[in-house]
Amino acid sequence: MSHYTPDLQTETFTVGPGEDPAPGGRFARWLDAEGIGFHDGTFDPEDVPHYLTAYQSDERVLWGVHDRAQPAEALGADQPVATYGTMVHALNVGAGQIDAHQITAVTVRTSHRRNGILRSLMMRDLREAKERGLALAILTASEATIYGRFGFGCATFTQSIEVDVRERFEVTAPRTGTTTLVAREHAVGLAERIFEGFQAATFGSVGRQYAYPRRASGAWGRERPVEDRAVRMAVHYDDAGQPAGFVSYRFAGWDSEPPTMKIVDLVASTPSAYLELWRYLGSLDLVERITWDGARLDDALPWALRDRRCYRVKGTDDVLWVRLLDVPAALGKRSYRGSGRLVLEVVDEHGLVDGSYVLTVVDGAAQVAPVDTAAAPDATLTANALGSLYLGGVRASTLADAGGLTAHADDAVSLLDALFGRAQEPYCITHF
Repeated sequence: MSHYTPDLQTETFTVGPGEDPAPGGRFARWLDAEGIGFHDGTFDPEDVPHYLTAYQSDERVLWGVHDRAQPAEALGADQPVATYGTMVHALNVGAGQIDAHQITAVTVRTSHRRNGILRSLMMRDLREAKERGLALAILTASEATIYGRFGFGCATFTQSIEVDVRERFEVTAPRTGTTTLVAREHAVGLAERIFEGFQAATFGSVGRQYAYPRRASGAWGRERPVEDRAVRMAVHYDDAGQPAGFVSYRFAGWDSEPPTMKIVDLVASTPSAYLELWRYLGSLDLVERITWDGARLDDALPWALRDRRCYRVKGTDDVLWVRLLDVPAALGKRSYRGSGRLVLEVVDEHGLVDGSYVLTVVDGAAQVAPVDTAAAPDATLTANALGSLYLGGVRASTLADAGGLTAHADDAVSLLDALFGRAQEPYCITHF
């Protein structure tokens, strides 16, 4: 292909009720462009209306970058060479929930890299989100090296686990309630209801998009919005008969060795519901191993087993990345532990939150305000470090050791550790 100079134009559109679901329409072309970035196949025409319904429900805003100067043999100028998407869901920050600007579907075609496309999209979007009054942006990253340069910090983690459920597997906690398979026609509603309870109770959790309960129920498959008949869903009902947790799962096949059941989704709004779902999984016939990629870092399960050696951690993955857009609003909404006062200097090379702020916490509730930059800070930290610290998934002392935070007062790091610390790790099992 001969060399050419890109002629780039950016189009944004909200996926509204009037959007055309036709295979050659704007929405379908955007989906196919996103699929190129993630090495997916082109979308089946009959699937596009289902995705359109989902994106409308999520109120997604889609961005497409078009190149008007491509060679004649290339995909047409109406096919985006880069995609970008946003939506808004609530993030649980302890004292309540805060609307978070979610960034998703970030792709740039190989032929158009190194043209500043992502930087242009990202910085425009972050500035506009800040102007709309959103206090923070979040994303889940397919590549860990991309988003730090835009001020995002890794903030929550999950573990991939394998659990041996042969004869030695036993949950020792007292039994509560009952757990049973549910009919598929009821599964979506139950998944939505149970997740609402989980979201309200779980620090670091993010509200879910339309597709999640449908994939958990088997109404949608992982690859296409068509029924996945291999997925089954069990619900735990507490002693009062209320649904308190669900697990959906799929058998890995008789070729798997040992016979393995894979968890598709597991959501429990109470600790007892969580253990009862594992008691159920451990009782499945003809299965020797359960695998799951969404366990908490501080998972209670191994401590509830007769033989904790049944439980093996296979890896740790980052989930949420956080970028503050309004420091007083974001820090002011969060809950803390104890009391204390600090002046924090935030260094942001993009200028979105650059400055100094006084954080005053009394009995876990905060007031935050900008202060004169001449005021001596107690600590200086980067925007990335503040994003990581925000949910308490990493300690300030660890960030100081890593060079993202510099203390100017003797007790600054220990006070930050105390204020931002949590009784439990932040936990998010929603990818987007």
